[in-house]
Amino acid sequence: MGAAAAEPPSAMGLVSSVVNDTLEFYRWTWSIRDKRVDDWPLMQSPFPTLTISTIYLLTVWLGPKWMKTREPFQLRFLLVVYNFGMVLLNFFIFKELFLSSRARGYSYVCQTVDYSDNVYEVRIAAALWWYYVSKGIEYLDTVFFILRKKFNQISFLHVYHHFTMFTLWWIGIKWVAGGQAFFGAQMNAFIHVIMYMYYGLAACGPKFQKYLWWKRYLTILQLVQFHVTIGHTALSIYIDCPFPKWMHWGVIFYAVTFIFLFGNFYYRTYKLPKEPVKNGKIANGAVANGVSKPENNAMVENGKKQKKGKAKGE
Repeated sequence: MGAAAAEPPSAMGLVSSVVNDTLEFYRWTWSIRDKRVDDWPLMQSPFPTLTISTIYLLTVWLGPKWMKTREPFQLRFLLVVYNFGMVLLNFFIFKELFLSSRARGYSYVCQTVDYSDNVYEVRIAAALWWYYVSKGIEYLDTVFFILRKKFNQISFLHVYHHFTMFTLWWIGIKWVAGGQAFFGAQMNAFIHVIMYMYYGLAACGPKFQKYLWWKRYLTILQLVQFHVTIGHTALSIYIDCPFPKWMHWGVIFYAVTFIFLFGNFYYRTYKLPKEPVKNGKIANGAVANGVSKPENNAMVENGKKQKKGKAKGE
């Protein structure tokens, strides 16, 4: 008689195998982490970051419901302090990455991660950690929109961008706090200096509106950033740069999603014909973090109408 056919594995056996394989993979990935950051705040495990991000999503969901029957908060001073504070933080990150990478002779084409305790390598790792932290602080952008009842600004693009940047950069800091990772963070920090400068000026009130004609170019600058990121990463793959391949491909996919989302935003905001004025109000007025919008030759700032550049109480 022939040998008996092997019995198919049971459902419990399959589950056990998957769990064991997952645990083995987790142990392996944990063994190759950047041990320099083990004792840094928020870096002991992913759970603090995931908890903060979960609270953020709950705030996005519940915040507008809570504000529905309430008057919008007047946050001009807080917005000015916050936005210019973010200018300083992002400039610090850019400066640290730029100067330290130059001191170490970093290549803009291919740069491996140096996990040593060299003073400049630690400065680069620390700057990248601050970059990750800055993405958590940026959750306040959404909180301010909710408190000011600017619910139309809480788009899928807005939430996707904020949620993924903070959450995914924890992975970057935990495993590759240096090397190729410096390039994208340095470029993005520089763009955020310009972006939060715009938001800070806009939060100062209507009298600054005439200096803010360049808002659309912020979106163009961001789109250029994503294309540069893809080109830089693709070149690294092409020359077989010894940097984690899974991270290279992940960065390309991530940048492509932003090109589609930001490209769609740019097209709908600046290319589509404007909606007609209805009942004395302009539909879909563009409002940013602290930015006003025109309404019948007046300005709307923080939910209150003001006449021809004069803020109420000024």
